[in-house]
Amino acid sequence: MDIKLFDSELKVMNVLWEEGDTTAKRISDILSEKVGWNKNTTYTLIKRCINKGAIERTEPNFMCHALVNKKDVQDAETDELIEKVYDGSADKLFSALLGRKKLSAEQIEKLKKIVGKLE
Repeated sequence: MDIKLFDSELKVMNVLWEEGDTTAKRISDILSEKVGWNKNTTYTLIKRCINKGAIERTEPNFMCHALVNKKDVQDAETDELIEKVYDGSADKLFSALLGRKKLSAEQIEKLKKIVGKLE
């Protein structure tokens, strides 16, 4: 994916991914409640996402449709994090994540299953 979204733009995208196609007004209302943004801030960010090709606008009612899916964005962000912070080493990232927090037995089992599928 070659669209780079900033944190504020990802907040807009997260609303669309959760709600599905919705109006800019609805996105604004949700982000006003969640993060305290005013309408102008939200509309500016929606327009940035439109200009980047992440959102498509249709009429009537300034209807917004996500042109990128959440998994693709997550994959691109993860790849960038691995490259930028962990010298391209996924195992360094994995080790850092595991070392930060005590995991429950259930979480450990889930991770074992994930690793098992990769082998």
